[in-house]
Amino acid sequence: MGVIETIKRQEREKGIEKGIQTGIEKGKREEAIAIALEFKKMGLPIADIAKGTGLSVEEIAKL
Repeated sequence: MGVIETIKRQEREKGIEKGIQTGIEKGKREEAIAIALEFKKMGLPIADIAKGTGLSVEEIAKL
């Protein structure tokens, strides 16, 4: 395998890894939002929900 092919493969692998990481982060955020919605329905204080989910008070207030 030549240098160019090796570089292409490495860059492709980096792109795949970045895509996977982005997907994981998006999934975690969606899960935090779903949990926050449930906590909000239960009547928990927004400040407590923010602490537990990592979302901001403003984000939770908008849900």
